[in-house]
Amino acid sequence: MKARLFTLFCGLILLSSNVHSQTLAKTVVADKRPKTDRKAVEKRYLYVATPGIRDYLGYGGHGLLVFDMNDNHRFVKRITTNGLHPNGKPSNVKGIAVSIPLNSIYISTIEGLQRIDLTSEKVIWEKTYEGGCDRMSISPDGQTMYLPSLEKGFWNVVDCKTGDIMKKINVHKRAHNTIYGPSGNFVYMGDIASPWLHVADPKTHTLAGKVGVFANNIRPFTINAKETMVYVTVDSLLGFEVGDLKKGTKIAHVAVEGWEMGPVRRHGNPSHGIGLTPDEKELWVCDGHNMRLHVFKATAPYQQLTTIPVQDMPGWVTFSMDGKYAYPSSGEVIEVKTRKIISTLKDEFNNSVASEKMAEVQYSGNRAVRAGDQFGIGRAGQD
Repeated sequence: MKARLFTLFCGLILLSSNVHSQTLAKTVVADKRPKTDRKAVEKRYLYVATPGIRDYLGYGGHGLLVFDMNDNHRFVKRITTNGLHPNGKPSNVKGIAVSIPLNSIYISTIEGLQRIDLTSEKVIWEKTYEGGCDRMSISPDGQTMYLPSLEKGFWNVVDCKTGDIMKKINVHKRAHNTIYGPSGNFVYMGDIASPWLHVADPKTHTLAGKVGVFANNIRPFTINAKETMVYVTVDSLLGFEVGDLKKGTKIAHVAVEGWEMGPVRRHGNPSHGIGLTPDEKELWVCDGHNMRLHVFKATAPYQQLTTIPVQDMPGWVTFSMDGKYAYPSSGEVIEVKTRKIISTLKDEFNNSVASEKMAEVQYSGNRAVRAGDQFGIGRAGQD
């Protein structure tokens, strides 16, 4: 009898062990699947809005140009967009952003905003706004947009579905660049007439604080994924400054070494454009006069690593979501690891394409499942 009980007991232990092992194996397999919709990403496209450098049509014409990131950034198609100035010419594109839940990509121009369906590629609506539009940002849930006026003193809070204004936030004098934090808890607003970075609470759509004071008026900036650090370019500096978002203070001033400041063709600023690699290990800073990107370590003491020459004045830089590619507004595709230019963006007529407004969209089947950002925002711990 004891022998039978012992055999039964051993059998139960073995059965329990097998069940536990199978459960653990299933858990491991599940953890390896992509987080977004648990669907494998099959296609990756770079969406480039033009004219994305002022209203210059010589950098890709007018439209939303799509490039296949999995096929050496081959030109795929041109999606027709709206956005005509009263003079009949295409208006300057000011920003680009994506809402995955609404399956839509948004393009702002100096007068208005248009929403385009990613599947049908049709304009769903286009609206003009009093005071114009600049570079916007969308909430992580894809429902709310902070849309700056065109260098006026306010931001509009916009419903991404309808385009309706939900609230107006008065900030300072010249609204410009905007980053909706990955947490959804804060929105960071750069006013180019202020040396302070303003911060809004999106629960109440009111100002919640500011960060600084920086050495001069704030131009393009970026943040890390945890929203503890901000890296800003400022007027009259070839380089960048660093701020602590939690303490609200500036903590570092970094100038590019070995290169002189000089006149620039656009933006009126030595460094207009800064991006944080997705792994948050490096900062890439634009140099408009010397037509270069300067690469720095993203941690103190912010060691200057190298410099990369580009074919035109860079006024912006962003990265692919996986951190493999860098995209300066001058049109090159740069392999981040090797610093080598591996391609340049060309349209259907083999003309060079350049823009300061581009974003990555990833697809599973015919459905968009993930999207990058026009800003080179840190993604450490997010994927």
